[in-house]
Amino acid sequence: MRTLLFLGSLGWGEIVVIALIILLIFGGRKIPELMRGIGKGIKSFKDGMKGVDEEINRDLEDKN
Repeated sequence: MRTLLFLGSLGWGEIVVIALIILLIFGGRKIPELMRGIGKGIKSFKDGMKGVDEEINRDLEDKN
């Protein structure tokens, strides 16, 4: 079982029900677009975090 922040523990049954509700709300055609947008957002976030890490490391090296 997984524990998410505010959802408590989710079993497979609950995950399937949530997936079906999402499928009904967005439809089969919109889900790939939705997932693509989420993927681009995650990639952008990771790139931003990598840039912050590089900047911090550069500042630390400059101080030494």
